[in-house]
Amino acid sequence: MTVYFRHCALAGALIAVVCVLGSGRLQSAQPSLTTVSYGLVVTNARIVDGSGNPWFRADIGIKDGRITRVGKIDPAQGEKTIDAKGQIVAPGFIDVHTHVESIYSLPAAENFVRMGVTTLVTGNCGSSSTDVGEFLGRIKEKPLAVNLATLIAHGSVRRQAMGSDDRAPTPDETRKMEALVEQAMKDGAVGLSTGLIYVPGTYAKTDEITNLARIVARYGGLYATHMRNEGEKVADAIRESIQIGEEAGLPVEISHFKISSKKMWGQTPMTIGLVREARARGLMVTVDQYVYTASSTSLDSRMPTWLRAGGLEAGKKRLADNPTRERVVKEMKEGLKRSGFKDYSYAMVASYGPDRSFNGKSIAEITRQVRHKSDVSNQIEQILTMYEAGGAGMVYHGMSEDDVQRILREPFTMIASDSGVREVDESVPHPRGYGNNARVLGRYVRDLHLLSLEDAIRKMTSLPAQTFGFRDRGMVREGFAADLVIFDENMVGDRATFEKPHQFPVGMTYVVVNGEVVFGDGMTGARPGVALRGPGYSLGAGGNVPK
Repeated sequence: MTVYFRHCALAGALIAVVCVLGSGRLQSAQPSLTTVSYGLVVTNARIVDGSGNPWFRADIGIKDGRITRVGKIDPAQGEKTIDAKGQIVAPGFIDVHTHVESIYSLPAAENFVRMGVTTLVTGNCGSSSTDVGEFLGRIKEKPLAVNLATLIAHGSVRRQAMGSDDRAPTPDETRKMEALVEQAMKDGAVGLSTGLIYVPGTYAKTDEITNLARIVARYGGLYATHMRNEGEKVADAIRESIQIGEEAGLPVEISHFKISSKKMWGQTPMTIGLVREARARGLMVTVDQYVYTASSTSLDSRMPTWLRAGGLEAGKKRLADNPTRERVVKEMKEGLKRSGFKDYSYAMVASYGPDRSFNGKSIAEITRQVRHKSDVSNQIEQILTMYEAGGAGMVYHGMSEDDVQRILREPFTMIASDSGVREVDESVPHPRGYGNNARVLGRYVRDLHLLSLEDAIRKMTSLPAQTFGFRDRGMVREGFAADLVIFDENMVGDRATFEKPHQFPVGMTYVVVNGEVVFGDGMTGARPGVALRGPGYSLGAGGNVPK
């Protein structure tokens, strides 16, 4: 790929000099004889526009952060020009399931940008900032390389209103939660998220969530859920998710759709069928997915929810009581047996602060290393000891590739990483934060032919934009925001592995956000990202809110 920039000196009307620069080198434009109509022109583009339609050839003219023309364009009309010959040009990818509350400390969001992601939705799994106005407003003082939207998280709202107690809220606490959710929607949250395996969301009954979802519905938001169960009771969890959407009257988005119990592998026709049935009844239900057979969450997610009520210190006090500790061990053994796994060899440590030598090792390996034993009882004791020391981030190899592929083929499935912003350190995180989108394009499109290129890109662009209400993004269309990714379909692929996750993908050549190149021959340092707010933002500013 070659980048062209106009840098011409005129001698009368007869001499024009055009300089051709190598790939990725940026240079300020100088006046030429031709009228400059665009800040950036992408020429010779093979466009996959995000709609799912077949690719087509055209040039793209960008001005003031918008796509102003898709058609034949004289390259001389652009202050800067990217020659996309031999490349695919697509809308920038929209990652609808991230955990980037810390993004202002890593504003380049390099691991996402290098995957072609231009928009992030955070606040998932029941955890978010409860001051959405302040969170999104920080982008003015701390510009980002990508666009940012957020959900308002039920777990964070519940914790602020009533702590981490395992009980129903009082009427006063309910009013506090309602007020927090309503204000968040007015400040621009795109919906409500839940994390129903996490403290304190796990203690909420269905009607508590439905009540808050009704408020979100009034402001045009959706309900995004990390369901109550993704293993043996996954069907019940899906039904609960759908029930909340139907009773509250809002779309449902089921996060990182999967089956994480080995005994349940192969049951995706049933779980997918529940989503299809709800859609047939008229409820807008979508799912998102990362394309790996391992999940990633906290160590304490393997432990009984009643133990964790009140937070870590309360849990530690309970574990200090021998009969209670024995009960925990018994319940964890029963849970392990139900899951179909014989021990915790499938559970890998991603990050453990007290002893970084644990990072990248399984609980079974660590138990042999520390306790010189490998039975399940000692593995559980090792988990409890690590929990008491502050917990750990984990990677769980608990899914079937056949199920992953079956979910991926569904038309209502979006691609999402479930990742945070990453920097190279001693942790061994899930590779999805570096390779997810590229893995779809390389492994599942080019190598396995499971999806067409056009449909894969639709799952990363127009479907997420439609689902989350980003009306001017997700497609290559005149008038839309100029978020673009340019890549080599023959080279694109992920390099991050479970053993060595801190590796960027290959094949991505350019990423453009709001008309500015943020990635070319490396990161450019540009920070053109904007805050994307839900429809409640305009209503909250004085519009009419339905009662």
